[in-house]
Amino acid sequence: MLVGIDEAGRGALAGPLFIAACELLKPLDELKDSKKLNEKKREKLYKEIISNSNYLILAFSNAQIDTLGLSKCLQKGLEIIHLHFENKRKIFDGNTNYGVLGIENLIKADNLIAEVSAASILAKVSRDKVMEFLALKYPQYGFEIHKAYGTKTHKESMVKYGTCELHRLSFKLI
Repeated sequence: MLVGIDEAGRGALAGPLFIAACELLKPLDELKDSKKLNEKKREKLYKEIISNSNYLILAFSNAQIDTLGLSKCLQKGLEIIHLHFENKRKIFDGNTNYGVLGIENLIKADNLIAEVSAASILAKVSRDKVMEFLALKYPQYGFEIHKAYGTKTHKESMVKYGTCELHRLSFKLI
């Protein structure tokens, strides 16, 4: 009864933060850190994970991140997951559990533990789909390409067009 937890969008300059938790109902092949899979493979595995797991996917908007702070959003997400998956062992990818008792943390868990890999894929694909949708409203930023991370292209578009309502205003560009 292991629940893996991971997030996507922590370092993005715009858009939501996604946190996913996943308890696999059966073993799945080819699971690994979502960043080590191509888009087509992630989307295929996403469908398999959804069909073969108990899962929870949470999102915090850029406004919530600006108001509460990224760490507080992560903490709140972990608290919700902890309550949702009560009485189950929970492992979060990374070096901290943000003070949430009952959640273990492990660096590189997304590449070591299938349930965390599955959560990584759920969070990444969910966030990517949202960013592709939001790109339709804000085509000048290229969100469908870089998913709002701080690429050279994204930074250049921010200089040219300014920020939009999706940008995290609490994040300062260097």
